[in-house]
Amino acid sequence: MSIGLIGRKVGMTQIFAEDGTIVPVSVVAVEPNTVTRVRSTEQDGYTAVQLGTGTARRLNKPQIGQLRDLPRVADIREFRVDDTSAYEVGQRVDVSLFEAGELVDVTGVSKGKGFAGTIKRHHARRGPETHGSDSHRQPGSAGAGTSPGHVLRGTKMPGHMGSDRITVKKVRIVRTDPERNLLLVRGPVPGPRNALVMIRKAV
Repeated sequence: MSIGLIGRKVGMTQIFAEDGTIVPVSVVAVEPNTVTRVRSTEQDGYTAVQLGTGTARRLNKPQIGQLRDLPRVADIREFRVDDTSAYEVGQRVDVSLFEAGELVDVTGVSKGKGFAGTIKRHHARRGPETHGSDSHRQPGSAGAGTSPGHVLRGTKMPGHMGSDRITVKKVRIVRTDPERNLLLVRGPVPGPRNALVMIRKAV
């Protein structure tokens, strides 16, 4: 595994490629990340680099004790890495970590949709619209009554939709803008505007 960056989704737009085709891109604002902790196998049982970004309005005492002389970051995430020798606490990491044309994995939390039925949540088929039917968007049968006599685990039912941790894999970086701390990634990335996303080199 390799280190990545923490950023925020600005939104989507489109740019022109060199051959004149339109490329849809997601704009991710990546302020310089600060290394807040380096985990080792001897102390923690695994190797990872902890990064922080943003500015916190308020911190609790454990956070103040951990950050100490470091910037008061608002969001902290960990990246599993094989070798931590190249990183030390207080080091800054920015968009220069990536180059245009590179493949990355983008992780974020999808938009929350609230309670949804089977049609919206699982793309179930609609019921008949005519001939006296009133089951237009009903979920239908959930299983046999006598045998097994209960609803099987994993049956697709209505329920909460969205707000899931999603990773979009092997997304290509179209352009980097170190001056404005921006990454332009081809296609959509999870989450609404201003959502926190993690970008790391593709596995």
